[in-house]
Amino acid sequence: MPTEETRVEVSGSARRELPGAQLIGELHPDELVEVTVRVRPGVSAAAPAGSAAFTTNLADRRYLTREELRTSRGADPADIAAVRSFAADHGLEVVEADPAQRKVVLAGPARSVGPAFGVRLQRYAYAQGTYRGRVGTVTIPAALGGIVEGVFGLDDRPQGDPHFRAVPLEEQRAPRGAARDAGAAPAGPAISFTPPQVAHLYDFVPAATGKGQCIALIELGGGLRRRDIAAYFAALGIPAPKVVAVSVDGARSNPTGPNGADGEVMLDIEVAGAVAPGAAIAVYFAPNTDRGFLDAVTAAIHDTVNRPSVISISWGGAESRWTGQAMQAMDQAFQDAARVGLTVLCAAGDNGSGDGVTDGLAHVDFPASSPHVVACGGTRLIGSPATINEERTWNDEPGGGATGGGISDVFDLPTYQAGAAVPASANPGGRVGRGVPDLAGDASPASGYAIRVDGQKMVVGGTSAVAPLMAALVVQLNQQLATPVGFLNPLVYAAPSSTFRDITSGGNGAYTARPGWDACTGLGRPDGAALLAALRAGAPTGGDTGASPGTAS
Repeated sequence: MPTEETRVEVSGSARRELPGAQLIGELHPDELVEVTVRVRPGVSAAAPAGSAAFTTNLADRRYLTREELRTSRGADPADIAAVRSFAADHGLEVVEADPAQRKVVLAGPARSVGPAFGVRLQRYAYAQGTYRGRVGTVTIPAALGGIVEGVFGLDDRPQGDPHFRAVPLEEQRAPRGAARDAGAAPAGPAISFTPPQVAHLYDFVPAATGKGQCIALIELGGGLRRRDIAAYFAALGIPAPKVVAVSVDGARSNPTGPNGADGEVMLDIEVAGAVAPGAAIAVYFAPNTDRGFLDAVTAAIHDTVNRPSVISISWGGAESRWTGQAMQAMDQAFQDAARVGLTVLCAAGDNGSGDGVTDGLAHVDFPASSPHVVACGGTRLIGSPATINEERTWNDEPGGGATGGGISDVFDLPTYQAGAAVPASANPGGRVGRGVPDLAGDASPASGYAIRVDGQKMVVGGTSAVAPLMAALVVQLNQQLATPVGFLNPLVYAAPSSTFRDITSGGNGAYTARPGWDACTGLGRPDGAALLAALRAGAPTGGDTGASPGTAS
Protein backbone atom coordinates (compact mmCIF):
# COMPACT_ATOMS: atom_id res chain seq x y z
CA MET A 1 0.00 0.00 0.00
CA PRO A 2 1.35 3.49 -0.83
CA THR A 3 2.73 5.29 2.22
CA GLU A 4 1.10 8.60 1.28
CA GLU A 5 -2.14 8.97 -0.54
CA THR A 6 -4.62 11.79 -0.85
CA ARG A 7 -8.00 10.34 0.05
CA VAL A 8 -11.63 11.45 -0.07
CA GLU A 9 -14.74 10.21 1.72
CA VAL A 10 -17.34 8.13 -0.05
CA SER A 11 -20.51 10.21 0.23
CA GLY A 12 -23.18 8.70 2.46
CA SER A 13 -20.93 5.94 3.81
CA ALA A 14 -21.00 7.01 7.48
CA ARG A 15 -22.06 4.18 9.77
CA ARG A 16 -22.42 3.56 13.48
CA GLU A 17 -22.57 0.34 15.44
CA LEU A 18 -25.96 -1.26 16.02
CA PRO A 19 -27.81 0.07 19.09
CA GLY A 20 -26.72 -1.95 22.11
CA ALA A 21 -23.86 -3.65 20.24
CA GLN A 22 -20.68 -4.35 22.17
CA LEU A 23 -17.21 -4.27 20.64
CA ILE A 24 -15.49 -7.67 20.80
CA GLY A 25 -12.23 -6.65 19.15
CA GLU A 26 -10.35 -6.27 15.90
CA LEU A 27 -11.06 -8.63 13.04
CA HIS A 28 -8.44 -11.34 12.59
CA PRO A 29 -6.01 -9.93 10.02
CA ASP A 30 -6.29 -13.05 7.84
CA GLU A 31 -10.10 -13.09 7.72
CA LEU A 32 -11.26 -12.91 4.10
CA VAL A 33 -13.46 -9.93 3.29
CA GLU A 34 -15.33 -9.47 0.00
CA VAL A 35 -16.80 -6.14 -1.05
CA THR A 36 -18.77 -4.70 -3.95
CA VAL A 37 -17.50 -1.40 -5.33
CA ARG A 38 -20.23 0.38 -7.27
CA VAL A 39 -19.08 2.83 -9.92
CA ARG A 40 -20.85 5.68 -11.67
CA PRO A 41 -22.89 5.09 -14.85
CA GLY A 42 -21.12 5.71 -18.11
CA VAL A 43 -22.28 8.32 -20.59
CA SER A 44 -23.12 6.98 -24.03
CA ALA A 45 -24.57 8.84 -26.97
CA ALA A 46 -25.00 5.59 -28.85
CA ALA A 47 -28.06 4.37 -26.93
CA PRO A 48 -31.08 6.10 -25.40
CA ALA A 49 -31.19 6.66 -21.65
CA GLY A 50 -34.77 5.42 -21.48
CA SER A 51 -36.50 8.58 -20.29
CA ALA A 52 -39.84 7.58 -21.84
CA ALA A 53 -40.35 4.93 -19.15
CA PHE A 54 -41.47 7.45 -16.54
CA THR A 55 -44.36 9.07 -18.43
CA THR A 56 -47.92 9.12 -17.07
CA ASN A 57 -49.42 7.58 -20.21
CA LEU A 58 -48.70 3.97 -21.04
CA ALA A 59 -49.18 4.63 -24.73
CA ASP A 60 -46.17 6.96 -24.71
CA ARG A 61 -43.80 4.55 -23.01
CA ARG A 62 -40.81 2.98 -24.69
CA TYR A 63 -38.53 0.72 -22.72
CA LEU A 64 -34.90 -0.19 -23.15
CA THR A 65 -33.84 -3.76 -23.66
CA ARG A 66 -31.44 -5.01 -21.04
CA GLU A 67 -28.73 -4.89 -23.67
CA GLU A 68 -29.52 -1.22 -24.36
CA LEU A 69 -29.49 -0.51 -20.63
CA ARG A 70 -25.97 -1.91 -20.43
CA THR A 71 -24.87 0.27 -23.34
CA SER A 72 -26.45 3.47 -22.06
CA ARG A 73 -26.07 3.07 -18.30
CA GLY A 74 -23.26 0.57 -17.82
CA ALA A 75 -19.89 1.45 -16.37
CA ASP A 76 -17.19 3.00 -18.53
CA PRO A 77 -14.34 0.49 -19.13
CA ALA A 78 -11.88 3.17 -18.01
CA ASP A 79 -13.64 3.38 -14.62
CA ILE A 80 -13.50 -0.39 -14.21
CA ALA A 81 -9.80 -0.26 -15.06
CA ALA A 82 -9.23 2.43 -12.43
CA VAL A 83 -10.78 0.22 -9.74
CA ARG A 84 -8.66 -2.72 -10.92
CA SER A 85 -5.56 -0.57 -10.57
CA PHE A 86 -6.61 0.47 -7.07
CA ALA A 87 -7.08 -3.20 -6.15
CA ALA A 88 -3.62 -4.10 -7.39
CA ASP A 89 -2.06 -1.19 -5.45
CA HIS A 90 -3.68 -2.39 -2.22
CA GLY A 91 -3.16 -6.13 -2.56
CA LEU A 92 -6.77 -7.01 -3.35
CA GLU A 93 -8.08 -9.57 -5.82
CA VAL A 94 -10.65 -8.67 -8.49
CA VAL A 95 -13.23 -11.44 -8.15
CA GLU A 96 -15.71 -10.04 -10.69
CA ALA A 97 -16.16 -6.97 -12.85
CA ASP A 98 -19.64 -6.43 -14.29
CA PRO A 99 -20.02 -3.23 -16.35
CA ALA A 100 -23.79 -3.74 -16.74
CA GLN A 101 -24.38 -3.84 -12.98
CA ARG A 102 -21.66 -1.21 -12.49
CA LYS A 103 -19.91 -3.30 -9.91
CA VAL A 104 -16.42 -4.59 -9.21
CA VAL A 105 -16.13 -7.28 -6.54
CA LEU A 106 -12.86 -7.18 -4.59
CA ALA A 107 -11.55 -9.60 -1.99
CA GLY A 108 -8.62 -9.81 0.37
CA PRO A 109 -7.59 -10.35 3.98
CA ALA A 110 -8.87 -7.90 6.58
CA ARG A 111 -5.36 -6.50 7.05
CA SER A 112 -5.46 -5.30 3.41
CA VAL A 113 -9.15 -4.48 2.96
CA GLY A 114 -9.45 -2.21 6.00
CA PRO A 115 -6.58 0.13 5.10
CA ALA A 116 -7.58 0.09 1.42
CA PHE A 117 -10.89 1.74 2.37
CA GLY A 118 -9.62 3.72 5.37
CA VAL A 119 -11.60 1.81 7.98
CA ARG A 120 -10.98 -0.39 11.02
CA LEU A 121 -12.79 -3.71 10.69
CA GLN A 122 -14.01 -4.95 14.05
CA ARG A 123 -16.35 -7.59 15.40
CA TYR A 124 -19.38 -6.67 17.48
CA ALA A 125 -21.80 -8.66 19.60
CA TYR A 126 -25.51 -7.86 19.62
CA ALA A 127 -28.71 -9.55 20.74
CA GLN A 128 -28.95 -11.88 17.73
CA GLY A 129 -25.27 -12.80 17.45
CA THR A 130 -22.18 -11.12 16.07
CA TYR A 131 -21.33 -9.12 12.97
CA ARG A 132 -18.37 -7.57 11.23
CA GLY A 133 -18.62 -3.81 11.49
CA ARG A 134 -16.89 -0.52 10.93
CA VAL A 135 -17.47 2.92 12.38
CA GLY A 136 -17.19 6.18 10.48
CA THR A 137 -16.89 6.85 6.78
CA VAL A 138 -15.23 4.94 3.97
CA THR A 139 -12.37 6.69 2.18
CA ILE A 140 -10.77 6.05 -1.20
CA PRO A 141 -7.92 7.57 -3.19
CA ALA A 142 -8.82 10.98 -4.60
CA ALA A 143 -8.40 9.64 -8.14
CA LEU A 144 -11.45 7.42 -7.54
CA GLY A 145 -13.52 10.18 -5.95
CA GLY A 146 -15.62 10.88 -9.02
CA ILE A 147 -15.81 7.23 -10.03
CA VAL A 148 -16.88 5.23 -6.96
CA GLU A 149 -20.43 5.79 -5.72
CA GLY A 150 -20.49 3.21 -2.96
CA VAL A 151 -18.57 0.47 -1.19
CA PHE A 152 -20.64 -2.39 0.23
CA GLY A 153 -19.74 -5.44 2.31
CA LEU A 154 -17.24 -4.05 4.77
CA ASP A 155 -20.04 -4.29 7.34
CA ASP A 156 -22.10 -7.50 7.27
CA ARG A 157 -24.81 -6.74 9.85
CA PRO A 158 -28.34 -7.92 8.92
CA GLN A 159 -29.88 -5.21 6.74
CA GLY A 160 -33.47 -6.30 6.18
CA ASP A 161 -36.28 -7.90 8.15
CA PRO A 162 -38.88 -10.18 6.55
CA HIS A 163 -42.28 -8.49 6.80
CA PHE A 164 -44.51 -11.45 7.57
CA ARG A 165 -46.40 -12.72 10.60
CA ALA A 166 -47.25 -16.40 10.82
CA VAL A 167 -49.56 -18.45 13.00
CA PRO A 168 -49.86 -22.27 12.80
CA LEU A 169 -53.24 -23.18 11.34
CA GLU A 170 -54.29 -25.20 14.37
CA GLU A 171 -53.76 -22.15 16.58
CA GLN A 172 -56.05 -19.85 14.58
CA ARG A 173 -58.84 -18.44 16.69
CA ALA A 174 -60.88 -15.32 17.10
CA PRO A 175 -58.91 -12.30 18.31
CA ARG A 176 -59.17 -11.73 22.04
CA GLY A 177 -61.09 -8.79 23.45
CA ALA A 178 -62.29 -5.57 21.92
CA ALA A 179 -60.33 -3.18 19.74
CA ARG A 180 -57.37 -1.89 21.73
CA ASP A 181 -57.05 1.64 20.36
CA ALA A 182 -58.57 3.97 17.83
CA GLY A 183 -56.54 2.46 15.01
CA ALA A 184 -56.99 -1.20 15.89
CA ALA A 185 -59.22 -3.55 13.96
CA PRO A 186 -62.59 -4.37 15.50
CA ALA A 187 -63.01 -7.68 17.27
CA GLY A 188 -64.40 -10.42 15.10
CA PRO A 189 -63.73 -13.96 13.99
CA ALA A 190 -60.39 -14.69 12.40
CA ILE A 191 -60.58 -16.13 8.92
CA SER A 192 -58.03 -17.33 6.41
CA PHE A 193 -58.06 -17.07 2.62
CA THR A 194 -56.27 -18.81 -0.17
CA PRO A 195 -54.45 -16.37 -2.46
CA PRO A 196 -56.91 -17.01 -5.34
CA GLN A 197 -59.80 -16.15 -3.01
CA VAL A 198 -58.22 -12.78 -2.21
CA ALA A 199 -57.54 -12.21 -5.90
CA HIS A 200 -61.22 -12.94 -6.63
CA LEU A 201 -62.39 -10.53 -3.93
CA TYR A 202 -60.11 -7.87 -5.42
CA ASP A 203 -61.44 -8.49 -8.94
CA PHE A 204 -58.10 -9.50 -10.40
CA VAL A 205 -58.03 -10.68 -14.00
CA PRO A 206 -59.31 -14.28 -13.92
CA ALA A 207 -58.51 -14.96 -17.58
CA ALA A 208 -54.86 -14.04 -17.11
CA THR A 209 -52.33 -16.44 -15.60
CA GLY A 210 -49.19 -14.37 -16.18
CA LYS A 211 -48.15 -16.66 -19.03
CA GLY A 212 -44.93 -15.54 -20.65
CA GLN A 213 -43.95 -13.40 -17.64
CA CYS A 214 -41.43 -13.92 -14.85
CA ILE A 215 -41.70 -12.73 -11.25
CA ALA A 216 -38.45 -12.04 -9.37
CA LEU A 217 -38.51 -12.60 -5.61
CA ILE A 218 -35.70 -11.13 -3.47
CA GLU A 219 -34.91 -13.34 -0.47
CA LEU A 220 -32.28 -12.64 2.20
CA GLY A 221 -32.48 -15.95 4.03
CA GLY A 222 -34.38 -19.19 4.29
CA GLY A 223 -35.11 -21.58 1.49
CA LEU A 224 -37.72 -23.40 -0.52
CA ARG A 225 -38.80 -27.01 -0.46
CA ARG A 226 -40.06 -28.28 -3.78
CA ARG A 227 -42.17 -31.02 -2.22
CA ASP A 228 -44.07 -28.34 -0.30
CA ILE A 229 -44.59 -26.35 -3.49
CA ALA A 230 -45.94 -29.44 -5.25
CA ALA A 231 -48.23 -30.36 -2.33
CA TYR A 232 -49.54 -26.81 -1.90
CA PHE A 233 -50.53 -26.32 -5.51
CA ALA A 234 -51.94 -29.82 -5.80
CA ALA A 235 -54.23 -29.06 -2.85
CA LEU A 236 -55.39 -25.87 -4.59
CA GLY A 237 -55.94 -27.72 -7.87
CA ILE A 238 -53.63 -25.25 -9.64
CA PRO A 239 -50.61 -26.18 -11.77
CA ALA A 240 -47.43 -25.43 -9.85
CA PRO A 241 -45.39 -22.60 -11.39
CA LYS A 242 -41.87 -23.07 -12.66
CA VAL A 243 -39.56 -21.96 -9.82
CA VAL A 244 -35.82 -21.42 -10.25
CA ALA A 245 -33.35 -20.44 -7.53
CA VAL A 246 -30.63 -17.92 -8.37
CA SER A 247 -27.53 -17.63 -6.16
CA VAL A 248 -26.22 -14.13 -5.41
CA ASP A 249 -22.93 -13.50 -3.58
CA GLY A 250 -22.69 -17.18 -2.71
CA ALA A 251 -26.05 -17.47 -0.93
CA ARG A 252 -28.34 -20.36 -1.76
CA SER A 253 -31.71 -21.79 -0.82
CA ASN A 254 -31.20 -23.06 2.73
CA PRO A 255 -34.41 -24.19 4.46
CA THR A 256 -34.09 -23.90 8.21
CA GLY A 257 -37.59 -24.54 9.55
CA PRO A 258 -41.11 -23.06 9.60
CA ASN A 259 -40.35 -20.45 12.27
CA GLY A 260 -37.59 -18.74 10.29
CA ALA A 261 -37.18 -17.07 6.93
CA ASP A 262 -38.58 -20.13 5.14
CA GLY A 263 -42.00 -18.64 5.91
CA GLU A 264 -41.10 -15.56 3.90
CA VAL A 265 -39.77 -17.52 0.95
CA MET A 266 -42.73 -19.88 0.74
CA LEU A 267 -45.27 -17.11 1.33
CA ASP A 268 -43.86 -15.17 -1.62
CA ILE A 269 -43.78 -18.19 -3.92
CA GLU A 270 -47.20 -19.51 -2.99
CA VAL A 271 -49.05 -16.19 -3.09
CA ALA A 272 -47.53 -15.08 -6.39
CA GLY A 273 -47.73 -18.52 -7.96
CA ALA A 274 -51.32 -19.24 -6.91
CA VAL A 275 -52.60 -15.99 -8.43
CA ALA A 276 -50.41 -16.09 -11.56
CA PRO A 277 -49.53 -19.79 -12.05
CA GLY A 278 -48.56 -19.23 -15.67
CA ALA A 279 -45.67 -16.97 -14.72
CA ALA A 280 -42.22 -18.33 -14.00
CA ILE A 281 -40.74 -17.43 -10.60
CA ALA A 282 -37.06 -16.65 -10.13
CA VAL A 283 -35.97 -16.55 -6.48
CA TYR A 284 -32.78 -14.53 -5.89
CA PHE A 285 -31.13 -15.76 -2.68
CA ALA A 286 -28.60 -13.30 -1.26
CA PRO A 287 -26.88 -12.67 2.09
CA ASN A 288 -28.82 -10.42 4.44
CA THR A 289 -26.43 -7.46 4.21
CA ASP A 290 -26.63 -4.15 2.38
CA ARG A 291 -24.25 -5.61 -0.19
CA GLY A 292 -26.33 -8.75 -0.66
CA PHE A 293 -29.59 -6.81 -0.88
CA LEU A 294 -28.24 -4.43 -3.54
CA ASP A 295 -26.54 -7.19 -5.52
CA ALA A 296 -29.74 -9.27 -5.56
CA VAL A 297 -31.78 -6.36 -6.91
CA THR A 298 -29.25 -5.51 -9.62
CA ALA A 299 -28.91 -9.19 -10.53
CA ALA A 300 -32.66 -9.42 -11.14
CA ILE A 301 -32.74 -6.22 -13.18
CA HIS A 302 -29.90 -7.35 -15.44
CA ASP A 303 -30.84 -11.04 -15.64
CA THR A 304 -30.80 -11.89 -19.37
CA VAL A 305 -31.70 -15.54 -18.71
CA ASN A 306 -34.89 -15.35 -16.62
CA ARG A 307 -35.78 -11.78 -17.72
CA PRO A 308 -38.26 -10.93 -14.93
CA SER A 309 -40.88 -8.27 -15.64
CA VAL A 310 -41.67 -7.58 -11.98
CA ILE A 311 -39.65 -7.66 -8.74
CA SER A 312 -41.31 -8.40 -5.40
CA ILE A 313 -39.39 -7.40 -2.24
CA SER A 314 -40.76 -8.44 1.15
CA TRP A 315 -37.71 -7.40 3.19
CA GLY A 316 -36.69 -4.00 4.52
CA GLY A 317 -35.91 -1.81 7.49
CA ALA A 318 -36.39 1.71 8.75
CA GLU A 319 -34.59 4.38 6.76
CA SER A 320 -32.48 5.17 9.84
CA ARG A 321 -30.90 1.69 9.59
CA TRP A 322 -29.50 2.35 6.12
CA THR A 323 -26.48 4.29 4.95
CA GLY A 324 -27.04 7.08 2.46
CA GLN A 325 -24.87 5.35 -0.14
CA ALA A 326 -26.98 2.19 0.07
CA MET A 327 -30.29 4.02 -0.34
CA GLN A 328 -28.92 6.05 -3.25
CA ALA A 329 -27.57 2.95 -5.00
CA MET A 330 -30.82 1.03 -4.54
CA ASP A 331 -32.91 3.94 -5.79
CA GLN A 332 -30.68 4.24 -8.85
CA ALA A 333 -31.17 0.52 -9.47
CA PHE A 334 -34.94 0.95 -9.25
CA GLN A 335 -34.73 3.72 -11.85
CA ASP A 336 -32.87 1.32 -14.13
CA ALA A 337 -35.63 -1.22 -13.51
CA ALA A 338 -38.13 1.35 -14.78
CA ARG A 339 -36.02 1.94 -17.88
CA VAL A 340 -36.39 -1.71 -18.91
CA GLY A 341 -40.10 -1.87 -18.05
CA LEU A 342 -39.74 -3.67 -14.71
CA THR A 343 -42.26 -3.01 -11.93
CA VAL A 344 -40.81 -3.12 -8.39
CA LEU A 345 -43.14 -3.74 -5.43
CA CYS A 346 -41.97 -3.49 -1.80
CA ALA A 347 -43.61 -4.34 1.52
CA ALA A 348 -44.16 -1.22 3.65
CA GLY A 349 -43.47 -2.91 7.00
CA ASP A 350 -45.42 -4.57 9.80
CA ASN A 351 -44.66 -2.37 12.81
CA GLY A 352 -46.91 0.63 12.33
CA SER A 353 -45.72 4.19 11.91
CA GLY A 354 -42.66 3.60 14.12
CA ASP A 355 -41.35 0.76 11.89
CA GLY A 356 -39.83 -1.01 14.87
CA VAL A 357 -37.64 1.92 15.97
CA THR A 358 -38.01 2.80 19.66
CA ASP A 359 -37.07 6.50 19.60
CA GLY A 360 -40.68 7.70 19.72
CA LEU A 361 -40.55 9.13 16.19
CA ALA A 362 -42.30 8.04 13.03
CA HIS A 363 -40.22 6.08 10.49
CA VAL A 364 -40.89 4.60 7.07
CA ASP A 365 -39.42 1.40 5.70
CA PHE A 366 -36.82 1.27 2.94
CA PRO A 367 -36.77 0.18 0.12
CA ALA A 368 -40.53 0.88 0.17
CA SER A 369 -39.77 4.60 0.60
CA SER A 370 -37.90 4.80 -2.70
CA PRO A 371 -39.95 7.00 -5.05
CA HIS A 372 -39.35 4.46 -7.83
CA VAL A 373 -41.11 1.45 -6.28
CA VAL A 374 -44.71 0.61 -5.46
CA ALA A 375 -44.93 0.64 -1.65
CA CYS A 376 -47.46 -1.94 -0.43
CA GLY A 377 -49.34 -1.31 2.82
CA GLY A 378 -51.76 -3.54 4.69
CA THR A 379 -55.49 -3.89 5.36
CA ARG A 380 -57.68 -6.28 7.29
CA LEU A 381 -60.51 -8.04 5.50
CA ILE A 382 -63.74 -8.72 7.38
CA GLY A 383 -66.14 -11.02 5.56
CA SER A 384 -65.90 -14.38 3.83
CA PRO A 385 -64.12 -15.86 0.82
CA ALA A 386 -67.20 -14.88 -1.19
CA THR A 387 -67.67 -11.28 -0.06
CA ILE A 388 -66.03 -8.37 1.73
CA ASN A 389 -68.14 -6.86 4.49
CA GLU A 390 -65.52 -4.34 5.54
CA GLU A 391 -61.91 -3.52 4.82
CA ARG A 392 -59.89 -1.26 7.06
CA THR A 393 -56.33 -0.36 7.94
CA TRP A 394 -54.42 -3.32 9.35
CA ASN A 395 -53.71 -2.62 13.02
CA ASP A 396 -53.77 -5.58 15.39
CA GLU A 397 -51.64 -3.89 18.05
CA PRO A 398 -50.59 -4.39 20.71
CA GLY A 399 -48.60 -7.38 19.65
CA GLY A 400 -50.32 -8.30 16.41
CA GLY A 401 -48.64 -5.90 14.01
CA ALA A 402 -49.82 -2.95 11.97
CA THR A 403 -49.13 -1.64 8.51
CA GLY A 404 -46.13 0.58 7.98
CA GLY A 405 -46.55 3.99 6.38
CA GLY A 406 -45.66 7.62 6.77
CA ILE A 407 -43.43 10.32 5.30
CA SER A 408 -39.87 9.72 4.19
CA ASP A 409 -37.06 11.51 6.01
CA VAL A 410 -34.80 10.96 2.97
CA PHE A 411 -36.71 11.20 -0.30
CA ASP A 412 -38.52 14.32 -1.48
CA LEU A 413 -42.16 14.39 -2.55
CA PRO A 414 -42.25 12.88 -6.05
CA THR A 415 -44.05 14.65 -8.86
CA TYR A 416 -46.70 11.94 -9.14
CA GLN A 417 -47.76 12.59 -5.52
CA ALA A 418 -48.00 16.37 -5.97
CA GLY A 419 -51.79 16.22 -6.18
CA ALA A 420 -52.30 13.52 -3.54
CA ALA A 421 -52.46 15.91 -0.56
CA VAL A 422 -49.62 14.10 1.19
CA PRO A 423 -49.56 15.53 4.74
CA ALA A 424 -46.60 16.77 6.71
CA SER A 425 -44.63 14.23 8.69
CA ALA A 426 -45.75 13.58 12.25
CA ASN A 427 -42.15 14.22 13.31
CA PRO A 428 -40.92 17.62 14.53
CA GLY A 429 -40.38 19.98 11.61
CA GLY A 430 -43.31 18.58 9.64
CA ARG A 431 -41.33 17.60 6.55
CA VAL A 432 -43.39 16.89 3.42
CA GLY A 433 -41.59 14.10 1.58
CA ARG A 434 -42.29 10.87 -0.26
CA GLY A 435 -45.49 9.38 1.12
CA VAL A 436 -45.68 5.66 1.92
CA PRO A 437 -47.50 3.46 0.91
CA ASP A 438 -48.91 3.76 -2.61
CA LEU A 439 -51.56 1.04 -2.30
CA ALA A 440 -52.59 -1.69 0.10
CA GLY A 441 -54.03 -5.16 0.35
CA ASP A 442 -54.95 -7.83 2.87
CA ALA A 443 -52.15 -8.19 5.44
CA SER A 444 -53.67 -8.92 8.85
CA PRO A 445 -52.95 -12.43 10.17
CA ALA A 446 -56.58 -12.36 11.34
CA SER A 447 -57.54 -12.42 7.66
CA GLY A 448 -54.34 -14.08 6.49
CA TYR A 449 -53.25 -16.38 3.72
CA ALA A 450 -53.32 -20.16 4.04
CA ILE A 451 -49.91 -21.43 2.94
CA ARG A 452 -47.61 -24.41 3.47
CA VAL A 453 -44.12 -24.07 5.01
CA ASP A 454 -41.75 -26.96 5.74
CA GLY A 455 -44.59 -29.47 5.75
CA GLN A 456 -46.83 -27.39 8.00
CA LYS A 457 -50.01 -25.55 7.15
CA MET A 458 -49.79 -21.94 8.27
CA VAL A 459 -51.85 -18.77 8.13
CA VAL A 460 -49.58 -15.86 7.34
CA GLY A 461 -50.12 -12.12 7.20
CA GLY A 462 -47.93 -9.07 6.92
CA THR A 463 -47.24 -6.62 4.13
CA SER A 464 -44.90 -9.34 2.83
CA ALA A 465 -48.01 -10.98 1.44
CA VAL A 466 -49.15 -7.82 -0.34
CA ALA A 467 -46.01 -7.36 -2.45
CA PRO A 468 -46.19 -10.82 -4.16
CA LEU A 469 -49.99 -10.51 -4.45
CA MET A 470 -49.62 -7.25 -6.35
CA ALA A 471 -46.71 -8.67 -8.33
CA ALA A 472 -49.08 -11.38 -9.56
CA LEU A 473 -51.58 -8.69 -10.56
CA VAL A 474 -48.87 -6.85 -12.50
CA VAL A 475 -47.94 -9.92 -14.56
CA GLN A 476 -51.64 -10.45 -15.25
CA LEU A 477 -51.81 -6.87 -16.52
CA ASN A 478 -48.64 -7.29 -18.56
CA GLN A 479 -50.12 -10.37 -20.21
CA GLN A 480 -53.23 -8.40 -21.19
CA LEU A 481 -51.52 -5.22 -22.40
CA ALA A 482 -49.35 -4.54 -25.43
CA THR A 483 -46.83 -2.66 -23.27
CA PRO A 484 -45.60 -3.80 -19.83
CA VAL A 485 -46.77 -1.42 -17.12
CA GLY A 486 -43.24 -0.87 -15.79
CA PHE A 487 -42.97 2.06 -13.37
CA LEU A 488 -46.54 1.92 -12.08
CA ASN A 489 -46.76 4.92 -9.75
CA PRO A 490 -47.20 7.73 -12.32
CA LEU A 491 -49.93 5.65 -13.97
CA VAL A 492 -51.98 4.86 -10.86
CA TYR A 493 -51.78 8.35 -9.36
CA ALA A 494 -53.14 9.68 -12.67
CA ALA A 495 -55.86 6.98 -12.88
CA PRO A 496 -59.54 7.55 -12.01
CA SER A 497 -60.36 7.24 -8.31
CA SER A 498 -62.63 4.29 -9.15
CA THR A 499 -59.47 2.29 -9.84
CA PHE A 500 -59.06 1.90 -6.08
CA ARG A 501 -61.32 1.00 -3.18
CA ASP A 502 -60.58 3.81 -0.73
CA ILE A 503 -59.81 2.64 2.82
CA THR A 504 -61.00 5.31 5.24
CA SER A 505 -61.03 3.66 8.68
CA GLY A 506 -58.33 2.76 11.16
CA GLY A 507 -54.77 3.98 11.63
CA ASN A 508 -51.19 2.81 12.11
CA GLY A 509 -50.15 4.91 15.10
CA ALA A 510 -49.07 8.40 14.05
CA TYR A 511 -51.32 8.44 10.96
CA THR A 512 -55.02 7.87 10.38
CA ALA A 513 -56.85 6.64 7.29
CA ARG A 514 -58.94 9.25 5.49
CA PRO A 515 -60.66 9.79 2.14
CA GLY A 516 -58.10 9.90 -0.66
CA TRP A 517 -54.43 9.10 -0.19
CA ASP A 518 -53.26 8.46 3.36
CA ALA A 519 -50.13 7.23 5.12
CA CYS A 520 -51.79 3.95 6.11
CA THR A 521 -53.16 2.45 2.90
CA GLY A 522 -52.07 4.92 0.20
CA LEU A 523 -54.58 5.25 -2.60
CA GLY A 524 -56.40 2.21 -1.23
CA ARG A 525 -56.85 -1.32 -2.46
CA PRO A 526 -56.71 -1.71 -6.27
CA ASP A 527 -59.63 -3.14 -8.21
CA GLY A 528 -57.93 -5.38 -10.77
CA ALA A 529 -60.48 -5.03 -13.56
CA ALA A 530 -60.75 -1.26 -13.11
CA LEU A 531 -56.96 -0.90 -13.12
CA LEU A 532 -56.72 -2.93 -16.32
CA ALA A 533 -59.36 -0.71 -17.95
CA ALA A 534 -57.56 2.46 -16.85
CA LEU A 535 -54.24 1.24 -18.19
CA ARG A 536 -55.81 -0.03 -21.39
CA ALA A 537 -57.24 3.42 -22.00
CA GLY A 538 -53.68 4.74 -22.14
CA ALA A 539 -52.07 1.72 -23.79
CA PRO A 540 -51.09 1.18 -27.42
CA THR A 541 -53.29 -1.28 -29.30
CA GLY A 542 -50.36 -3.35 -30.53
CA GLY A 543 -46.90 -3.31 -31.98
CA ASP A 544 -43.46 -3.14 -30.39
CA THR A 545 -43.47 -3.54 -26.60
CA GLY A 546 -39.83 -3.03 -26.01
CA ALA A 547 -37.55 0.08 -25.58
CA SER A 548 -37.14 3.11 -23.24
CA PRO A 549 -38.16 4.94 -19.76
CA GLY A 550 -38.70 8.74 -18.47
CA THR A 551 -37.55 11.50 -16.15
CA ALA A 552 -37.52 10.53 -12.52
CA SER A 553 -39.31 12.74 -10.09
